Amino acid sequence: MNGKRPPDAHPDRMGKKRRKEVMVEFSGAVTEEILKKQVAEAWSCRTPFSHEAIIMDMDPFLHCVIPNFIPSQNFLEGLQKELLNLDFHEKCNDLYKFQQSDDLKKRREPHICALRKILFEDFRAWLSDISKIDLESTIDMSCAKYEFSGTCSCAFNLQMPCSAMMMSWRGAGLPSFFTWFLPGTAAWGAPWTCTMWMVSEVLSEEKSRLSISGWFHGPSLTRPPAYFEPPIPRSPHIPRDHEILYEWINPTYLDMDYQIQIQEEFEQQSEILLKEFLKPEKFAAVCEALEKGGVKWNSRGPPNKRFYEKAEESTLPDILQDCLTLFHSEALFLLLSNFTGLKLHFLAPSDEEEMAGTKEGEAASAPESTEEGTSCSSSEPESNLAAASSNSQQSNEQADPEPEENEAKEESSVPTCQGELRHWRTGHYTLIHDNSKTEFALDLLLYCGCEGWEPEYGGFTSYIAKGEDEELLTVNPENNSLALVYRDRETLKFVKHINHRSLEQKKTFPNRTGFWDFSFVYYE
Repeated sequence: MNGKRPPDAHPDRMGKKRRKEVMVEFSGAVTEEILKKQVAEAWSCRTPFSHEAIIMDMDPFLHCVIPNFIPSQNFLEGLQKELLNLDFHEKCNDLYKFQQSDDLKKRREPHICALRKILFEDFRAWLSDISKIDLESTIDMSCAKYEFSGTCSCAFNLQMPCSAMMMSWRGAGLPSFFTWFLPGTAAWGAPWTCTMWMVSEVLSEEKSRLSISGWFHGPSLTRPPAYFEPPIPRSPHIPRDHEILYEWINPTYLDMDYQIQIQEEFEQQSEILLKEFLKPEKFAAVCEALEKGGVKWNSRGPPNKRFYEKAEESTLPDILQDCLTLFHSEALFLLLSNFTGLKLHFLAPSDEEEMAGTKEGEAASAPESTEEGTSCSSSEPESNLAAASSNSQQSNEQADPEPEENEAKEESSVPTCQGELRHWRTGHYTLIHDNSKTEFALDLLLYCGCEGWEPEYGGFTSYIAKGEDEELLTVNPENNSLALVYRDRETLKFVKHINHRSLEQKKTFPNRTGFWDFSFVYYE
């Protein structure tokens, strides 16, 4: 009998038993007692601190950076290989575009296990000593991969007392640093957790950026009162008769038969795109004024909600002022009523009036009855607006009702709008946020300077259902196209981040930086 043990029938089992455990340590310098006391004191006093092994700063919020967090180059290379072999899921919405792994707390790869151990055991203990926060052993950790045009626009978290992120670039050197964000008071006026970061757009087609992020958990803190931005003022229409429509708008859209077709399509889809909306000579004059310059543009923020430029109306040349007047005009309110069936003018019938009119028309079979789908009783816009002027004059001549009754009636029945002229270029975006007010409204967008603009540049307006990621509708920038979208209380919108590929527009139009739009919202 041979004294040697026979070969194992299950080599896989043998391999698992003999798997070599990987060991790694984080920067030993930060654990030195003298430096540790200095960092703890700086944290306690909320004062900046700088050392070659660790940097603490208060601007723009309290955070700490540990350069060369993991000194072992071999470990980082092994970790990189394991991370790149993970399954990633694409994540793309108003805030970011990247690929994310599943939670790493159950992964068994040796380098990932070693990283998990030093972060949530060794480093967690060190961090608790520094911050005097009793951090729990709960593990939250995942990997994100940012490839070409990937970005994360001003991400933030307002729940956990401490968050951490380690980042590295694929490629030469594999630089590694560790950043943690700690509770601060400067931005909120009361103790609260605020963690924020921004990942700039990845411009390389050969490299991808890897980041590992996670959260340390501790005791809950009192949430500060929510901040609500003051509402944007709304205004009723400006008295302008039908002449402004004939001056500015493509005659096709002033034909009542065509308006009937538009309304029928809009009522089915809740959206429509009207191409070549303005007369060519007017649209050319608007674009020329925009490209000529001289308009003062103010940046709109804050960055956790939006980033684009808004025109200061007092600096606009006459042609742009007149275009804004068109969108505020009584004539356009009535025209939009004809396009959509919404009651944006007192001549536009309500649903009850339309049903009553239909029944009367069917009973009388009168040839002059309103055609199905129209929003106004007259067949010409001139007569509608003439009637509006006449009715307004008559009502002014009559005795005014009681003030309380008049105010209540105006609040409930006077259509209003709000609008602005916006400039969009590389890096601009808007975001969905928790305090987004959702209500029934008609969005209007008229685009200028979009020649050569491609959807992959971003800059499109995306509509999604509240609480869901799937898009309901995308409106892409298109020259001289008027987009009308009706949204309800369950619909949110955002403008997608404009990435660096938009700079390709300059190859064809050297003086062009992005595009412009007239953005208005109308309320019944």
